[in-house]
Amino acid sequence: MNKTALACLVAGSLLGSGWAADSASKHAPYSKTGPALKKPARREPIGMTESARKIYELQWGVKGMSAQLAESGQLVRFSYQVTDASKAAILNDKASSPYLLDEKAHAVLQVPTMEKVGQLRQSNSPESGKSYWMVFSNKGYIVKPGHQVSVVIGRFRVDKLVVE
Repeated sequence: MNKTALACLVAGSLLGSGWAADSASKHAPYSKTGPALKKPARREPIGMTESARKIYELQWGVKGMSAQLAESGQLVRFSYQVTDASKAAILNDKASSPYLLDEKAHAVLQVPTMEKVGQLRQSNSPESGKSYWMVFSNKGYIVKPGHQVSVVIGRFRVDKLVVE
């Protein structure tokens, strides 16, 4: 028996047993003969984990942090609730310049300063149980809903806030 005839015999027996069909479906997942595999879903940002929220509350005395676009989309509002006023004092410190970082858009946003009003943020001494906010200028609509952002104020940094 020559090599060609032997190869045909082996291939025929393999096709009959179903082995070749299983092998082909593994190597060609989107082929018409094999089982159709689902395309992986687009990964949505999950935001901050519950353990991270607890760490921020224990270390910095804040909870309920969120980032939301204002109605016009030209401002991003960062808000938080103070649980420990002494630990959260750095967030309201006038000497610290707050920044909002969006790594996806490669943008750094700042708190705008108005002539008669000053910075658009609360800078009075924090009290436990009260909510505070600051807004960042989003000129050009760089930051969009669904982006993950970070807020940096002095030594304080919160990551993985999903813009709503």
